Amino acid sequence: MTDPAISGAPRRAPEPPPQPDKAPSGILGLTEEQPGPRAAQVWMHRISVFLFVLISAVAGVLLIILPWTPEWTDNYLLLSFPSLRDIVSNGFFRGVCSGLGLLDIWIGFWEALHYHERH
Repeated sequence: MTDPAISGAPRRAPEPPPQPDKAPSGILGLTEEQPGPRAAQVWMHRISVFLFVLISAVAGVLLIILPWTPEWTDNYLLLSFPSLRDIVSNGFFRGVCSGLGLLDIWIGFWEALHYHERH
């Protein structure tokens, strides 16, 4: 018996292991390169960012506008607490609430502009 490396005979390359079929599987037609849980996580993250921006914008607009309307002080909850009604009707308190509304809108849009998907 002679060694093929010494005798100069060509060596055979080892055969690669068999690859599984890349045929679509499942209802959505996802391949093994794109698993279902990863795609679902990306969409859940997109939806959560969208809802965060939407809720921040709506809450911010309400906090900007609502303190300057009559409903802010003339509501059922404040009728039984006159001292709290005086505090809530103060211009400084209304301005602080409107400032928080602006901050809320800014945070929501900052999150939307700095959104990126992690791969």
